Amino acid sequence: MGFDQRSEQRSEGFVRPVGSAAGRPRTVPPRPEGFAGRGGGSSSAPRRPPTIQREQSSSVASVPAPVQPRVYSLSQQEARDAPDVVTGTVYISDQPCRVLFDSGASHSFLSEHCFEILHLDSMVLPISLSVILPAGNPLIARQFCLCEIEISGKKWKSSLIRLPISSYDVILGMDWLSQYEAQIDCLKKQVSLLVAGERVVFQGLRASVRDLNLEVGSVSEIPVVREFADVFPEELVGLPPDRDVEFSIDVFPGTAPISKAPYRMAPKELSELNFQLQELVDRGFVRPSVSPWGAPVLFVKKKDGTLRMCIDYRDLNKVTIKNKYPLPRIDDLFDQLSGSSVFSKIDLRSGYYQVKVKEADVVKTAFSTRYGHYEFLVMPFGVTNAPAIFMDLMNRVFREYLDQFVIVFIDDILVYSASEDEHARHLRIVLETLRRHQLYAKFSKCEFWLKSISFLGHVISGKGISVDPQKIQAVADWPRPTTVFEVRSFLGMAGYYRKFVKGFSQISTPLTRLTQKSVPFVWTPECEASFQRLKECLTSAPVLALPSGTEGFQVFSDASLKGLGCVLMQHGQVISYASRQLKPHEKNYPTHDLELAAVVFALKIWRHYLYGVRCEIFTDHKSLKYIFTQKDLNLRQRRWLELIKDYDLTIQYQPGKANVVADALSRKSSGLSGIQLTCDDFLIRDMERLQLEVISSSGLELAQMSIRSTLETRIQEAQKSDSDYSKLIAQIGSGKTPELRISDSGAIFCKNRLWVPVFGDLRQEILYESHHSGYTIHPGSGKMYADMKLLFWWPGMKKDVAEFVSRCEACQLVKAEHQRPGGLLQSLPIPEWKWEEVTMDFAMGFPRSRQGHDAIWVVVDRLTKSAHFLPIRQTDSVDRLAQIYVKEIVRLHGVPRVIVSDRDGRFTSRLWKGIQQGLGTKLHFSTAFHPQTDGQSERTIQVLEDLLRLCVLDFSGSWEDHIPLIEFAYNNSFQSSIGMAPYEALYGRKCRTPLTLTEVGDRQALGATFADETAQKINLIRERLKAAQDRQQKYYNQKHRFVEFQVGDFVYVKVSPMKGVSRFGQVSKLSPRYVGPFEILERIGKAAYKLMLSDSMPDVHNVFHVSTLRKWVSDSGKKVSADEVEIQENLTYKEEPELILAYDVRKLRSKQIPMVKVQWKHRTAREATWEKESDMRRLYPYLF
Repeated sequence: MGFDQRSEQRSEGFVRPVGSAAGRPRTVPPRPEGFAGRGGGSSSAPRRPPTIQREQSSSVASVPAPVQPRVYSLSQQEARDAPDVVTGTVYISDQPCRVLFDSGASHSFLSEHCFEILHLDSMVLPISLSVILPAGNPLIARQFCLCEIEISGKKWKSSLIRLPISSYDVILGMDWLSQYEAQIDCLKKQVSLLVAGERVVFQGLRASVRDLNLEVGSVSEIPVVREFADVFPEELVGLPPDRDVEFSIDVFPGTAPISKAPYRMAPKELSELNFQLQELVDRGFVRPSVSPWGAPVLFVKKKDGTLRMCIDYRDLNKVTIKNKYPLPRIDDLFDQLSGSSVFSKIDLRSGYYQVKVKEADVVKTAFSTRYGHYEFLVMPFGVTNAPAIFMDLMNRVFREYLDQFVIVFIDDILVYSASEDEHARHLRIVLETLRRHQLYAKFSKCEFWLKSISFLGHVISGKGISVDPQKIQAVADWPRPTTVFEVRSFLGMAGYYRKFVKGFSQISTPLTRLTQKSVPFVWTPECEASFQRLKECLTSAPVLALPSGTEGFQVFSDASLKGLGCVLMQHGQVISYASRQLKPHEKNYPTHDLELAAVVFALKIWRHYLYGVRCEIFTDHKSLKYIFTQKDLNLRQRRWLELIKDYDLTIQYQPGKANVVADALSRKSSGLSGIQLTCDDFLIRDMERLQLEVISSSGLELAQMSIRSTLETRIQEAQKSDSDYSKLIAQIGSGKTPELRISDSGAIFCKNRLWVPVFGDLRQEILYESHHSGYTIHPGSGKMYADMKLLFWWPGMKKDVAEFVSRCEACQLVKAEHQRPGGLLQSLPIPEWKWEEVTMDFAMGFPRSRQGHDAIWVVVDRLTKSAHFLPIRQTDSVDRLAQIYVKEIVRLHGVPRVIVSDRDGRFTSRLWKGIQQGLGTKLHFSTAFHPQTDGQSERTIQVLEDLLRLCVLDFSGSWEDHIPLIEFAYNNSFQSSIGMAPYEALYGRKCRTPLTLTEVGDRQALGATFADETAQKINLIRERLKAAQDRQQKYYNQKHRFVEFQVGDFVYVKVSPMKGVSRFGQVSKLSPRYVGPFEILERIGKAAYKLMLSDSMPDVHNVFHVSTLRKWVSDSGKKVSADEVEIQENLTYKEEPELILAYDVRKLRSKQIPMVKVQWKHRTAREATWEKESDMRRLYPYLF
């Protein structure tokens, strides 16, 4: 947005405007006496300057027009990046406003939004101004206002043109700057103004300047700071000194090292990774590592588009014992600032890198990359205890100055003083302390000698504390949420400033309700109103006073059926607002208990203000005055009375009309004046689910309620509005459709079933209620139709019911498929020769033998079915496996042409692939989570395990001692698929055993005869294998069905929960069976598909057999995220506890078992289960 000249002919103070007679000057209308112009534009011209034109009319044609105004378009981001722009915060009517000083703007302006909040009186401009924006759309400015702007403690009279600008609240241009003889120092971000012969200096925001080469010379410009230039180095190089506090990582006893493979990266990310790694190594912060620990690296985008390297320490954090060192409450920090008027803020340079890692724990910080394995010597970002450790360090460093003139929050330091003389002394002490402890700050992020400063999302000044306009701008510009996640994000940011908003919890109720799991995401008008109201309240949040001393505290409390609200005041000034919604059980409290609950809520939340001091409680419930002398109290009231007696307070009655603020906090107007229902909320909710309306004349007695069906009335009204109504009436009149009739009320019925028209979308509402209601709970289409057809009718209702149920997201995720599994058998082609194609797999979990072996490598020839059983260690490297492979397989049978295996990490490793590529062997992997691809190895392992069990039972001894005989017995036994023993297929005859010693003579088979017999036997084997495959395929396909998907379809993937603890109530039975949906990218073969998996499943192979997939049928376009559960490589997820809700003891005949009520992750409190306390303490000690 901006202004420009529309004529090239111009002289000092004059311009020839558009539409005027050439050369006729127009002058600026006289200003009101004592008032100057407005300010806040940028001195940098845009690439496309906009213009202003006057609207000419007959009524003002004879009035001289003002000089052509101008202001250039500049956003906050551009202002922050520009080195010659001064911005800051000023006050109008005690409200903080974002200001921009612009010597390139001819006039001064006030935003529409700020004008409405401040409730200023406006006046009409003599001539309307047409503002043409850079985009080309015009705006008309017709009004201006007179106000006083407070800058550096002094008030400056100003007149500001009202204009819909958004980047700044106030733009002060040349009319205002020249009025006060302003001198702008862009380097120091200062504006010097002249008033009554005295120069007043305004310090703009320094931290908003970017890309400024901050040398020691710039430090030397600031009083006191110039003495400590060494505290502000340009970079940190080398390790920090030894300190009393070192970063340690204590893991739970018995935890094995955790190592994850590096994430795959794009070429751009790999280039950035190499650069940042080298930088960390050069600065001495990391070193090459041989640690068994290893976390993957990923990149996140910063606001400026560059990439920040992050280490994914989530697995390490899960097994780390949490450091309980407390972080200070931000509210408590601000309480110390009362009486302060001068502030400085110091931000440490890469604060975490100024703390060493304990030498014994360096190995745990290791991370894996494409370019090697490294470990941190300084405290890295992303580890769970880093904030607590750093907070401990800073508290030790500044312990004697805390709450006197210093507050510290992690690496942010605020120095506050009552006067400039004091501030010089305090600032010198703080900088000297940093120098003594060799802690270094980043000068570009520091601010010094300010009257108003932004700290931890708030603006602090001598007047009190208010919302930071720059932070709130993100809320003001927030687009309407479209998902539950976006609603949670908005409420999280807005909730940070809830103490500034009266009735925050009540205003946000519609949005909060959307975040509940059982509530479908439907953006209603109530949600939109709540969303807009919250943004309005935050952008107009008041300045809250800081508490002064310990006297004069007053609490105003109130309660309603919506929530609790209270206000804390001192000496007539608001200190804080607080409110919350009622919990479900609290909605059953009588009025007396609700009002008392509001008092208790206030005492708990403001205990740090009210405990040990005299205070007054004001309530509009008169009976609370006598709570201390009341004799008959229930248990709840007695408990609360014990808490209240700890405070020195008096309870005063104040009528509801006088207790306006607290009353507004506790309730939200419903538009039904004079009606309140005090009946049981659960009964009302059940009636609403049944489409019943509760009506009460007095609203006081449940017995006075009447109940009527609202749905039937709505259907009757919709019938008359539907286009088919007249047609059906005509059919009924003609007698052609005897099953239709008209009731006395005029409604159309079909065999006593009410006709539901298309009009009004009632069909969808009935379908939704019939399927999702708590009284039906997702029935199948058959059951749902059988229930609905008793009451309702419309053409095609059965089909609509079936389609509605098929699109239900919850049913697709949870319900099992009661039909034959998908996917027909796809047999592998039969090999041409012996040991050309082999399959291999590992049999794991055996007891460790004397040789240290605990697994068996099973290798089977696909043609002859001959097998080798090779004892190995589970920890054997791929290099060791390659040696065994060459010695036991290649030596005896040559190099196979094809190897079929599952997706074990050793088979998919680069080393194994490289070895086989060098030997000329192709690797074929089974489809993910479909072991039937390598059914031959799976079946062989079953036989092997059975033989091992029999040998151990019959012959005892170690299992490894029996492996040679088991391999011989297996290969010399008849195999039905080939019609002979594997040895006979391999060598031409079975091997001798003690049973064959009676055979006489040796068989003569030489030359061509032997070759012919061998060829015949191979052909016979291939024929028998083909017949066996056909039998298997026929039998398999009888129990399976053909399923086919198309590229671009979305499908769910089947998952399984792993039980983390044996439980009486099996939460895993309530777990979803599927996650997704995911898009199909490519068809692989006849029965497998490649999917586009989410970023939360980086280790899961993306090709799946059709039997693990389920087609996604969408109802609303909403997709269920797989991020809610952490999917493992084997498509399982572990259910983990989140919270202990209650303790109890289970009494048996002979013993007592301590029990705990556990709420599981991704589960509601209603699904909590009772578990043994001993098991939970052993498996999840961090819960206690």
